[in-house]
Amino acid sequence: MLTDAELEELLDSESDRVECKRSLADSDRIREAICAFANDLPDSRKAGVVFIGINDDSSCAGQTVDDKLLLQLSQMRDDGLITPFPSMVVQKRTLKGCDLAVCIVEPSRSLPVRFRGRSWIRVGPRRALASPDEERQLLEKQRAHDLPFDAKEASSAIQGDLDVSYVRDEYLPAAIAPDVLAQNQRAIEHQLRSIHFLGSNGVPTHVGLLVAGIDPLAYLPGAYVQFVRFDGTELTDPVRDQKTLSGRVSDVLRRADELLQAHNQVGISFKTTHVEERQPEYPLAALQQLIRNAVMHRNYDGTNAPVRVYWFNDRIEIHSPGGPYGQVNPDNFGHPYANDYRNPHLAEAMNNLGFVQRFGVGIATAQSELKKNGNPAAEFDVQTTAVLAVVRKRA
Repeated sequence: MLTDAELEELLDSESDRVECKRSLADSDRIREAICAFANDLPDSRKAGVVFIGINDDSSCAGQTVDDKLLLQLSQMRDDGLITPFPSMVVQKRTLKGCDLAVCIVEPSRSLPVRFRGRSWIRVGPRRALASPDEERQLLEKQRAHDLPFDAKEASSAIQGDLDVSYVRDEYLPAAIAPDVLAQNQRAIEHQLRSIHFLGSNGVPTHVGLLVAGIDPLAYLPGAYVQFVRFDGTELTDPVRDQKTLSGRVSDVLRRADELLQAHNQVGISFKTTHVEERQPEYPLAALQQLIRNAVMHRNYDGTNAPVRVYWFNDRIEIHSPGGPYGQVNPDNFGHPYANDYRNPHLAEAMNNLGFVQRFGVGIATAQSELKKNGNPAAEFDVQTTAVLAVVRKRA
Protein backbone atom coordinates (compact mmCIF):
# COMPACT_ATOMS: atom_id res chain seq x y z
CA MET A 1 0.00 0.00 0.00
CA LEU A 2 1.29 3.45 -0.92
CA THR A 3 2.33 5.66 2.00
CA ASP A 4 1.30 9.30 2.38
CA ALA A 5 4.82 10.36 1.39
CA GLU A 6 4.65 8.28 -1.80
CA LEU A 7 1.22 9.70 -2.67
CA GLU A 8 2.42 13.27 -2.11
CA GLU A 9 5.40 12.60 -4.38
CA LEU A 10 3.06 11.34 -7.10
CA LEU A 11 0.84 14.43 -6.68
CA ASP A 12 3.84 16.70 -7.22
CA SER A 13 4.99 14.82 -10.31
CA GLU A 14 3.69 14.72 -13.89
CA SER A 15 3.64 10.95 -13.81
CA ASP A 16 1.52 8.83 -16.15
CA ARG A 17 0.42 7.02 -12.99
CA VAL A 18 -1.69 9.96 -11.74
CA GLU A 19 -5.15 11.29 -12.58
CA CYS A 20 -6.58 14.24 -10.61
CA LYS A 21 -10.27 15.16 -10.43
CA ARG A 22 -12.09 17.91 -8.56
CA SER A 23 -15.11 15.70 -7.80
CA LEU A 24 -17.00 12.62 -8.94
CA ALA A 25 -19.09 14.69 -11.36
CA ASP A 26 -17.36 13.27 -14.44
CA SER A 27 -17.65 9.64 -13.40
CA ASP A 28 -17.05 8.21 -16.88
CA ARG A 29 -13.63 9.89 -17.05
CA ILE A 30 -12.76 8.36 -13.70
CA ARG A 31 -13.76 4.91 -14.96
CA GLU A 32 -11.64 5.45 -18.08
CA ALA A 33 -8.67 6.26 -15.82
CA ILE A 34 -9.26 3.14 -13.73
CA CYS A 35 -9.40 1.08 -16.92
CA ALA A 36 -6.19 2.67 -18.24
CA PHE A 37 -4.27 2.11 -14.99
CA ALA A 38 -5.45 -1.52 -14.89
CA ASN A 39 -4.18 -2.06 -18.47
CA ASP A 40 -0.76 -0.56 -17.58
CA LEU A 41 0.38 -0.43 -21.22
CA PRO A 42 3.73 1.24 -20.26
CA ASP A 43 4.34 -1.89 -18.15
CA SER A 44 5.40 0.10 -15.10
CA ARG A 45 4.03 -2.75 -12.96
CA LYS A 46 3.10 -0.09 -10.42
CA ALA A 47 -0.27 1.08 -9.19
CA GLY A 48 -1.95 4.10 -10.78
CA VAL A 49 -3.76 6.60 -8.57
CA VAL A 50 -6.90 8.65 -9.09
CA PHE A 51 -7.07 11.61 -6.67
CA ILE A 52 -10.52 13.12 -6.04
CA GLY A 53 -10.54 16.62 -4.54
CA ILE A 54 -7.78 18.36 -6.55
CA ASN A 55 -8.29 21.38 -8.85
CA ASP A 56 -6.62 21.69 -12.25
CA ASP A 57 -4.05 24.07 -10.74
CA SER A 58 -3.17 21.40 -8.14
CA SER A 59 -4.84 23.36 -5.32
CA CYS A 60 -7.18 21.71 -2.83
CA ALA A 61 -10.81 21.67 -4.05
CA GLY A 62 -12.23 21.44 -0.54
CA GLN A 63 -14.21 18.32 -1.44
CA THR A 64 -16.10 16.73 1.44
CA VAL A 65 -14.76 13.19 1.59
CA ASP A 66 -17.37 11.19 3.46
CA ASP A 67 -18.50 7.56 3.42
CA LYS A 68 -21.03 8.28 0.66
CA LEU A 69 -18.34 9.57 -1.71
CA LEU A 70 -16.00 6.68 -0.91
CA LEU A 71 -18.83 4.21 -1.52
CA GLN A 72 -19.68 5.79 -4.88
CA LEU A 73 -16.04 5.63 -5.94
CA SER A 74 -15.57 2.03 -4.80
CA GLN A 75 -18.72 0.94 -6.64
CA MET A 76 -17.11 1.93 -9.94
CA ARG A 77 -15.02 -1.19 -9.53
CA ASP A 78 -17.94 -3.61 -9.58
CA ASP A 79 -20.88 -1.89 -11.27
CA GLY A 80 -20.36 -4.02 -14.37
CA LEU A 81 -19.14 -1.20 -16.62
CA ILE A 82 -15.46 -2.14 -16.28
CA THR A 83 -14.57 -5.71 -17.22
CA PRO A 84 -12.78 -7.85 -16.21
CA PHE A 85 -13.05 -6.84 -12.57
CA PRO A 86 -10.17 -4.44 -11.69
CA SER A 87 -8.18 -4.65 -8.47
CA MET A 88 -8.36 -1.35 -6.59
CA VAL A 89 -8.50 0.16 -3.11
CA VAL A 90 -10.43 3.30 -2.16
CA GLN A 91 -9.40 5.33 0.90
CA LYS A 92 -9.66 8.75 2.47
CA ARG A 93 -6.22 10.37 2.87
CA THR A 94 -5.18 13.80 4.12
CA LEU A 95 -2.24 14.99 2.02
CA LYS A 96 -0.65 18.40 2.56
CA GLY A 97 -3.61 19.40 4.70
CA CYS A 98 -6.17 18.50 2.00
CA ASP A 99 -8.78 15.75 2.41
CA LEU A 100 -8.77 13.53 -0.67
CA ALA A 101 -10.45 10.37 -1.88
CA VAL A 102 -7.69 8.16 -3.24
CA CYS A 103 -8.34 5.30 -5.65
CA ILE A 104 -5.29 3.04 -6.03
CA VAL A 105 -5.54 0.75 -9.08
CA GLU A 106 -3.23 -2.24 -9.49
CA PRO A 107 -2.13 -3.48 -12.94
CA SER A 108 -4.49 -6.25 -14.05
CA ARG A 109 -3.44 -9.81 -14.81
CA SER A 110 -6.47 -10.25 -17.10
CA LEU A 111 -6.03 -8.06 -20.16
CA PRO A 112 -7.35 -6.08 -21.90
CA VAL A 113 -9.57 -4.34 -19.34
CA ARG A 114 -12.46 -2.49 -21.01
CA PHE A 115 -14.88 0.24 -20.01
CA ARG A 116 -18.17 -0.08 -21.90
CA GLY A 117 -16.48 -2.33 -24.45
CA ARG A 118 -13.51 -0.02 -25.09
CA SER A 119 -9.90 -0.48 -23.97
CA TRP A 120 -8.37 2.65 -22.40
CA ILE A 121 -4.65 3.21 -21.91
CA ARG A 122 -2.27 5.90 -20.66
CA VAL A 123 -0.31 7.82 -23.27
CA GLY A 124 1.99 9.97 -21.17
CA PRO A 125 -0.15 12.12 -18.84
CA ARG A 126 -3.42 11.56 -20.73
CA ARG A 127 -5.95 8.79 -21.39
CA ALA A 128 -6.57 7.40 -24.88
CA LEU A 129 -8.47 4.64 -26.60
CA ALA A 130 -6.23 1.72 -27.43
CA SER A 131 -5.55 1.18 -31.13
CA PRO A 132 -5.65 -2.37 -32.58
CA ASP A 133 -1.85 -2.53 -32.30
CA GLU A 134 -1.99 -1.42 -28.66
CA GLU A 135 -4.66 -4.05 -27.92
CA ARG A 136 -2.30 -6.64 -29.36
CA GLN A 137 0.40 -5.38 -27.00
CA LEU A 138 -1.98 -5.84 -24.08
CA LEU A 139 -2.71 -9.39 -25.21
CA GLU A 140 1.01 -10.10 -25.45
CA LYS A 141 1.40 -8.85 -21.87
CA GLN A 142 -1.44 -11.14 -20.84
CA ARG A 143 0.40 -14.18 -22.22
CA ALA A 144 3.37 -13.39 -19.98
CA HIS A 145 1.18 -13.52 -16.86
CA ASP A 146 -0.11 -16.51 -14.97
CA LEU A 147 -3.56 -17.04 -16.47
CA PRO A 148 -6.67 -17.97 -14.50
CA PHE A 149 -8.12 -21.36 -15.44
CA ASP A 150 -10.90 -19.91 -17.60
CA ALA A 151 -8.32 -18.12 -19.81
CA LYS A 152 -6.10 -21.18 -20.23
CA GLU A 153 -6.22 -23.21 -23.43
CA ALA A 154 -8.12 -26.51 -23.50
CA SER A 155 -5.21 -28.53 -24.86
CA SER A 156 -7.09 -30.95 -27.13
CA ALA A 157 -9.64 -28.45 -28.49
CA ILE A 158 -9.56 -26.89 -31.95
CA GLN A 159 -11.01 -23.65 -33.28
CA GLY A 160 -13.78 -25.66 -34.94
CA ASP A 161 -15.11 -26.42 -31.44
CA LEU A 162 -16.26 -22.79 -31.19
CA ASP A 163 -19.50 -21.60 -32.77
CA VAL A 164 -18.03 -18.71 -34.75
CA SER A 165 -21.45 -17.62 -36.06
CA TYR A 166 -22.71 -17.19 -32.49
CA VAL A 167 -19.61 -15.18 -31.57
CA ARG A 168 -19.90 -12.92 -34.61
CA ASP A 169 -23.68 -12.43 -34.57
CA GLU A 170 -24.49 -12.38 -30.85
CA TYR A 171 -21.52 -12.19 -28.53
CA LEU A 172 -19.29 -9.58 -30.16
CA PRO A 173 -22.15 -7.03 -30.58
CA ALA A 174 -22.89 -7.48 -26.87
CA ALA A 175 -19.26 -7.28 -25.75
CA ILE A 176 -17.71 -4.58 -27.93
CA ALA A 177 -18.85 -0.99 -28.46
CA PRO A 178 -20.65 -0.67 -31.85
CA ASP A 179 -18.28 1.95 -33.30
CA VAL A 180 -15.22 -0.09 -32.29
CA LEU A 181 -16.75 -3.22 -33.78
CA ALA A 182 -17.64 -1.40 -37.03
CA GLN A 183 -14.02 -0.31 -37.48
CA ASN A 184 -12.62 -3.74 -36.69
CA GLN A 185 -11.42 -5.36 -39.91
CA ARG A 186 -9.33 -8.02 -38.22
CA ALA A 187 -9.69 -11.72 -39.00
CA ILE A 188 -11.99 -13.70 -36.72
CA GLU A 189 -8.98 -15.43 -35.11
CA HIS A 190 -7.68 -12.07 -33.87
CA GLN A 191 -11.14 -11.12 -32.61
CA LEU A 192 -11.44 -14.40 -30.73
CA ARG A 193 -8.07 -13.75 -29.08
CA SER A 194 -9.10 -10.23 -28.07
CA ILE A 195 -12.08 -11.59 -26.10
CA HIS A 196 -9.99 -14.45 -24.60
CA PHE A 197 -11.84 -17.20 -26.50
CA LEU A 198 -8.59 -18.28 -28.20
CA GLY A 199 -5.20 -18.57 -26.55
CA SER A 200 -1.84 -17.51 -27.95
CA ASN A 201 -1.46 -20.83 -29.80
CA GLY A 202 -4.81 -20.52 -31.52
CA VAL A 203 -6.41 -23.10 -29.21
CA PRO A 204 -9.83 -22.41 -27.63
CA THR A 205 -9.75 -21.37 -23.99
CA HIS A 206 -12.03 -22.77 -21.32
CA VAL A 207 -14.06 -19.55 -21.24
CA GLY A 208 -14.38 -19.71 -25.03
CA LEU A 209 -15.79 -23.23 -24.76
CA LEU A 210 -18.14 -22.28 -21.90
CA VAL A 211 -19.52 -19.23 -23.70
CA ALA A 212 -19.38 -20.23 -27.37
CA GLY A 213 -18.51 -23.92 -27.46
CA ILE A 214 -20.46 -26.30 -29.67
CA ASP A 215 -20.13 -29.01 -26.99
CA PRO A 216 -18.59 -27.63 -23.76
CA LEU A 217 -19.05 -30.96 -21.95
CA ALA A 218 -16.53 -32.61 -24.28
CA TYR A 219 -13.78 -30.62 -22.53
CA LEU A 220 -15.41 -29.57 -19.24
CA PRO A 221 -17.46 -32.58 -18.07
CA GLY A 222 -18.89 -30.75 -15.07
CA ALA A 223 -20.06 -27.66 -16.97
CA TYR A 224 -23.80 -28.22 -16.55
CA VAL A 225 -26.62 -27.64 -14.08
CA GLN A 226 -28.50 -30.60 -12.65
CA PHE A 227 -32.08 -29.67 -11.71
CA VAL A 228 -34.21 -32.04 -9.61
CA ARG A 229 -37.70 -31.33 -8.23
CA PHE A 230 -38.52 -33.68 -5.34
CA ASP A 231 -42.03 -34.42 -4.14
CA GLY A 232 -41.13 -34.15 -0.49
CA THR A 233 -38.42 -32.82 1.80
CA GLU A 234 -35.79 -35.57 1.54
CA LEU A 235 -33.43 -36.83 -1.17
CA THR A 236 -35.14 -40.23 -0.94
CA ASP A 237 -38.58 -38.82 -1.82
CA PRO A 238 -40.07 -39.31 -5.32
CA VAL A 239 -38.77 -37.14 -8.17
CA ARG A 240 -41.37 -34.98 -9.96
CA ASP A 241 -39.04 -33.48 -12.55
CA GLN A 242 -35.39 -33.79 -13.51
CA LYS A 243 -33.38 -31.92 -16.12
CA THR A 244 -29.74 -31.71 -17.18
CA LEU A 245 -29.00 -28.20 -18.45
CA SER A 246 -25.96 -28.14 -20.70
CA GLY A 247 -24.58 -26.21 -23.66
CA ARG A 248 -23.45 -22.60 -23.92
CA VAL A 249 -23.67 -20.75 -20.63
CA SER A 250 -26.38 -18.42 -22.02
CA ASP A 251 -28.54 -21.42 -22.96
CA VAL A 252 -28.00 -23.05 -19.56
CA LEU A 253 -29.06 -19.93 -17.66
CA ARG A 254 -32.11 -19.24 -19.85
CA ARG A 255 -33.35 -22.82 -19.47
CA ALA A 256 -32.78 -22.55 -15.72
CA ASP A 257 -34.95 -19.41 -15.67
CA GLU A 258 -37.71 -21.28 -17.51
CA LEU A 259 -37.62 -24.13 -14.99
CA LEU A 260 -37.72 -21.74 -12.05
CA GLN A 261 -40.81 -20.03 -13.44
CA ALA A 262 -42.52 -23.34 -14.25
CA HIS A 263 -42.11 -24.75 -10.73
CA ASN A 264 -42.61 -21.56 -8.72
CA GLN A 265 -46.20 -21.58 -7.49
CA VAL A 266 -47.98 -18.26 -7.01
CA GLY A 267 -50.31 -17.74 -4.08
CA ILE A 268 -53.30 -15.41 -4.26
CA SER A 269 -54.73 -13.51 -1.33
CA PHE A 270 -57.51 -10.92 -1.34
CA LYS A 271 -56.88 -7.60 0.41
CA THR A 272 -60.48 -6.58 -0.28
CA THR A 273 -63.28 -8.13 -2.27
CA HIS A 274 -61.93 -6.46 -5.41
CA VAL A 275 -58.14 -6.45 -4.96
CA GLU A 276 -56.00 -9.58 -5.11
CA GLU A 277 -52.32 -9.92 -4.26
CA ARG A 278 -50.21 -12.49 -6.10
CA GLN A 279 -47.02 -13.64 -4.45
CA PRO A 280 -44.70 -16.48 -5.49
CA GLU A 281 -43.29 -19.04 -3.10
CA TYR A 282 -39.83 -17.77 -4.04
CA PRO A 283 -38.77 -14.46 -5.63
CA LEU A 284 -37.44 -15.28 -9.09
CA ALA A 285 -34.74 -12.58 -8.94
CA ALA A 286 -33.22 -14.12 -5.79
CA LEU A 287 -33.03 -17.61 -7.29
CA GLN A 288 -31.53 -16.21 -10.49
CA GLN A 289 -28.81 -14.38 -8.57
CA LEU A 290 -27.84 -17.45 -6.56
CA ILE A 291 -27.76 -19.83 -9.54
CA ARG A 292 -25.81 -17.38 -11.70
CA ASN A 293 -23.36 -16.85 -8.84
CA ALA A 294 -22.90 -20.61 -8.59
CA VAL A 295 -22.20 -20.94 -12.33
CA MET A 296 -19.86 -17.95 -12.35
CA HIS A 297 -17.81 -18.69 -9.21
CA ARG A 298 -17.67 -22.49 -9.27
CA ASN A 299 -14.47 -24.43 -9.79
CA TYR A 300 -14.27 -25.93 -13.30
CA ASP A 301 -10.75 -27.30 -12.81
CA GLY A 302 -10.21 -30.82 -11.50
CA THR A 303 -13.86 -31.68 -10.84
CA ASN A 304 -16.65 -33.23 -12.88
CA ALA A 305 -19.34 -32.15 -10.41
CA PRO A 306 -22.15 -29.96 -11.78
CA VAL A 307 -23.98 -27.11 -10.14
CA ARG A 308 -26.96 -28.80 -8.47
CA VAL A 309 -30.37 -27.21 -7.91
CA TYR A 310 -32.47 -29.43 -5.64
CA TRP A 311 -36.05 -28.20 -5.19
CA PHE A 312 -37.89 -29.67 -2.20
CA ASN A 313 -41.39 -28.92 -0.93
CA ASP A 314 -40.06 -26.63 1.79
CA ARG A 315 -36.77 -25.32 0.39
CA ILE A 316 -34.38 -25.03 -2.56
CA GLU A 317 -30.74 -26.08 -2.26
CA ILE A 318 -28.10 -24.75 -4.67
CA HIS A 319 -24.79 -26.62 -4.58
CA SER A 320 -21.72 -25.03 -6.17
CA PRO A 321 -18.44 -27.00 -6.57
CA GLY A 322 -15.49 -25.04 -5.26
CA GLY A 323 -15.19 -23.14 -2.01
CA PRO A 324 -14.27 -19.47 -1.43
CA TYR A 325 -11.55 -18.03 -3.63
CA GLY A 326 -8.87 -15.36 -3.20
CA GLN A 327 -9.72 -12.77 -0.55
CA VAL A 328 -13.08 -14.41 0.21
CA ASN A 329 -13.24 -16.75 3.19
CA PRO A 330 -16.00 -18.37 5.29
CA ASP A 331 -16.00 -15.41 7.70
CA ASN A 332 -16.53 -12.63 5.13
CA PHE A 333 -18.52 -14.67 2.58
CA GLY A 334 -21.41 -12.66 1.17
CA HIS A 335 -20.07 -9.28 2.27
CA PRO A 336 -20.26 -6.84 -0.69
CA TYR A 337 -16.70 -5.60 -0.07
CA ALA A 338 -15.20 -9.10 0.00
CA ASN A 339 -15.34 -10.53 -3.50
CA ASP A 340 -12.89 -12.18 -5.82
CA TYR A 341 -13.07 -14.02 -9.12
CA ARG A 342 -11.90 -17.54 -9.80
CA ASN A 343 -13.20 -17.13 -13.37
CA PRO A 344 -12.79 -13.42 -14.24
CA HIS A 345 -13.32 -13.87 -17.99
CA LEU A 346 -16.47 -15.93 -17.48
CA ALA A 347 -17.74 -13.17 -15.18
CA GLU A 348 -16.97 -10.64 -17.92
CA ALA A 349 -18.84 -12.72 -20.51
CA MET A 350 -21.90 -13.13 -18.27
CA ASN A 351 -21.88 -9.37 -17.75
CA ASN A 352 -21.65 -8.76 -21.49
CA LEU A 353 -24.58 -11.13 -22.09
CA GLY A 354 -26.73 -9.36 -19.51
CA PHE A 355 -26.87 -12.10 -16.87
CA VAL A 356 -24.83 -10.02 -14.39
CA GLN A 357 -25.41 -6.28 -14.08
CA ARG A 358 -23.07 -5.53 -11.21
CA PHE A 359 -20.28 -7.51 -9.59
CA GLY A 360 -20.12 -8.41 -5.95
CA VAL A 361 -23.76 -7.77 -5.03
CA GLY A 362 -25.45 -11.03 -6.05
CA ILE A 363 -25.94 -12.36 -2.52
CA ALA A 364 -27.01 -8.98 -1.14
CA THR A 365 -29.55 -8.64 -3.97
CA ALA A 366 -30.87 -12.14 -3.32
CA GLN A 367 -31.29 -11.45 0.40
CA SER A 368 -33.11 -8.19 -0.35
CA GLU A 369 -35.52 -9.91 -2.76
CA LEU A 370 -36.20 -12.71 -0.28
CA LYS A 371 -37.01 -10.22 2.46
CA LYS A 372 -39.39 -8.27 0.21
CA ASN A 373 -41.21 -11.49 -0.72
CA GLY A 374 -41.54 -12.62 2.91
CA ASN A 375 -39.04 -15.48 2.72
CA PRO A 376 -36.43 -16.16 5.40
CA ALA A 377 -32.90 -15.06 4.58
CA ALA A 378 -30.84 -17.49 2.52
CA GLU A 379 -28.51 -19.72 4.54
CA PHE A 380 -24.97 -20.58 3.41
CA ASP A 381 -22.77 -23.51 4.30
CA VAL A 382 -19.28 -22.52 3.10
CA GLN A 383 -16.75 -25.34 2.92
CA THR A 384 -13.28 -25.48 1.36
CA THR A 385 -14.52 -27.52 -1.63
CA ALA A 386 -18.14 -26.41 -2.04
CA VAL A 387 -20.74 -23.80 -1.17
CA LEU A 388 -24.34 -24.68 -0.35
CA ALA A 389 -27.09 -22.04 -0.46
CA VAL A 390 -30.45 -22.91 1.11
CA VAL A 391 -33.56 -20.84 0.32
CA ARG A 392 -36.66 -21.60 2.34
CA LYS A 393 -40.23 -21.24 1.10
CA ARG A 394 -42.32 -18.24 2.08
CA ALA A 395 -44.61 -19.07 4.96
